[in-house]
Amino acid sequence: MRTELKEGLLKGAATVLLLSAVFWSAGQTAVLVDGNRIQTETAPVPCVVIDAGHGGIDPGKVGSNGELEKEINLKVAEKLRLFLEASDVKVVMTRTTDTGLYDENASNKKVQDMKRRVQIIEEAQPDIAVSIHQNSYEDVAIKGAQTFFYENSAAGKQAAELIQNRLAGKLDPENRRMAKANDSYYLLKKTGRPLVIVECGFLSNGEETAKLTDSYYQEKLAWHIHMALMQFLNGQKK
Repeated sequence: MRTELKEGLLKGAATVLLLSAVFWSAGQTAVLVDGNRIQTETAPVPCVVIDAGHGGIDPGKVGSNGELEKEINLKVAEKLRLFLEASDVKVVMTRTTDTGLYDENASNKKVQDMKRRVQIIEEAQPDIAVSIHQNSYEDVAIKGAQTFFYENSAAGKQAAELIQNRLAGKLDPENRRMAKANDSYYLLKKTGRPLVIVECGFLSNGEETAKLTDSYYQEKLAWHIHMALMQFLNGQKK
């Protein structure tokens, strides 16, 4: 089974190389100099902010066997970073260790943490930002990845739908969830750049938790998110 999956990732690698080539060639202009010399003007390097949700004293959701959302978020985010950087995309991470974005003496660490995540995104001015999370629900039978976007963001909707289509159509064909608009999540409301929240799955579901804590499955998750982001970035240049 894993051999088949690895072959799928290799085929996907060829696809993303093509997407990268199209992206860069679309942003170049040839100029003749002295009749025979060609100079090329390259488009700006695309930028993606990856936000690994929670961290530090905030574990996020906790699985039935003590699995911590903050740890899974960071592992998926790091794998996504590697894929994007291999595709010549500039990546800015909101965190790279198990720390929150707050001062130890802050009176409200959660608020300060969220504000600093927004600040990082605003300063980076990315083409798109992606916030990695895990879900949970009282009904343990519920499972499946789902993406969320700010209801007034056309670009956010486009990116969320591309990611959802990859996660549902390629990674988990049984997933019938669709990208969903939201106007209450702090990052979606306060960020001026297109942003997608990716809930990778449910830690309340034992079967899905086993997948989400598996390094190879995390790699597949990151790969499909990366492929969708490359589609989005390529579309933005047209």
